[in-house]
Amino acid sequence: MSIFSTILSKIFPSSHPAVQAATATPEAAPAAEAASAPAAAPAAEPVDVEAILTSLADQNPEKLNWRTSIVDLMKLLGLDSSLAARKQLAEELKYSGDTNDSAAMNIWLHKQVMTKLAENGGKVPDDLKN
Repeated sequence: MSIFSTILSKIFPSSHPAVQAATATPEAAPAAEAASAPAAAPAAEPVDVEAILTSLADQNPEKLNWRTSIVDLMKLLGLDSSLAARKQLAEELKYSGDTNDSAAMNIWLHKQVMTKLAENGGKVPDDLKN
C-alpha cells in the first residue's frame, strides 16, 4: 500500500469509496499509479478531515503542528516521517522539485496531501490546501 493510501485509510472510514479504491490497488502496481488510483469519492458523505485530525491531536501527548507540517501530520497518523518516507510520498504524488530541498518539498507535500484528501471526499478548509 502506498503512503498516501495509508494516509487515506488512517483518516477516512474503511467503508469510504476512496479507501476501498486505495486498498484494492494491487501491490505490484508502481507507486505513482497506486497514489493516483483513489479517484474522487462519488456519493459518499464528506469526511471532516480537520475535525478528525484535531481530535487525534487532542488525544496525542505530543504537541504536533499537523496544520502546516507534513512531518507532524505523518507522526500524528502513526506513520514513518523520515526523509526517506517523505521522498517516497513525494514520488507517489509526482513532486517535480528537488527532493534534496526538504523544506520546499515538505511544504509542497503538506499542501498536496490536503488537496488529495479533498479530491477523495475529504472536507478540508481552503487554508490547509493553499
